[in-house]
Amino acid sequence: MSIASALGLAVDDAVVLQNSNKLAVRLLPCDVLARVAPLAQQVALFEVKLAQRLAEIESPIAALEPRVEPGAYERDGFVVTLWTYYASVTPEVAPADYANALWRLHAAMRKLDAATPHFTDRVAEAELLVASRDRTPALADADRDLLSGTLRELRRIIADHGAAQQLLHGEPHPNNLLRTKNGPLFIDLETCCRGPIEFDLAHVPEEVIEYYPDVDRELLGACRHLVLAMVAAWRWDACDQFPNGPRVGQELIGTLRKGSPWPSLDVIMRQLARP
Repeated sequence: MSIASALGLAVDDAVVLQNSNKLAVRLLPCDVLARVAPLAQQVALFEVKLAQRLAEIESPIAALEPRVEPGAYERDGFVVTLWTYYASVTPEVAPADYANALWRLHAAMRKLDAATPHFTDRVAEAELLVASRDRTPALADADRDLLSGTLRELRRIIADHGAAQQLLHGEPHPNNLLRTKNGPLFIDLETCCRGPIEFDLAHVPEEVIEYYPDVDRELLGACRHLVLAMVAAWRWDACDQFPNGPRVGQELIGTLRKGSPWPSLDVIMRQLARP
């Protein structure tokens, strides 16, 4: 609130919209979305700069707040970025519209030459997490071995597949897609990486895949398998603040042990949301 006020925005209240590893807050009455993260765990300036470049080529992404200078504002060990607040509209985004928005985002990203991690770098980070008993103390030995072997093998298989590589969103799952009067818009660009489009598609519902052109189904299966293992690893992080994280981690381990066919991540999350 103090950062936004110092920038000339009218702020009397802050409403928490999401509280996970990062915080999303709606500032009122200026109606701005603030994203807050610990300074040591963020790539906020990268996200801001990428959002600016994608906005220039009319990509389907959420816009930065236009009334202030774009930037990553630091205070008291945290970093804050300010974005346009979009009121959610109904109905849910149709699968065809979801697929079209993601296809358009991928097309725009192919035009950019941005320095980003490779998807294998993100896998390597998950491997290091699993290998550290200090960081994942509650992870059972058998589950640790399962995750370690799965991550290592799938990183090799996907990298050796030979598919075309490009800039990706990194996590274009339904929670990172806004329903707005301007159509579906993606948020959370800090996970961007390079890799095959199937790595992005592994995060979206199956019904969306039906409308996305030229999907390599074999590669998609391997990427879904990989994403399940990566998310499972993150949920066992002792510092993870994802809501209901341990239960999600257990469910994902169980899914990995069941074997193929590999479900999309949203199937697991919907199962966990049931009473």
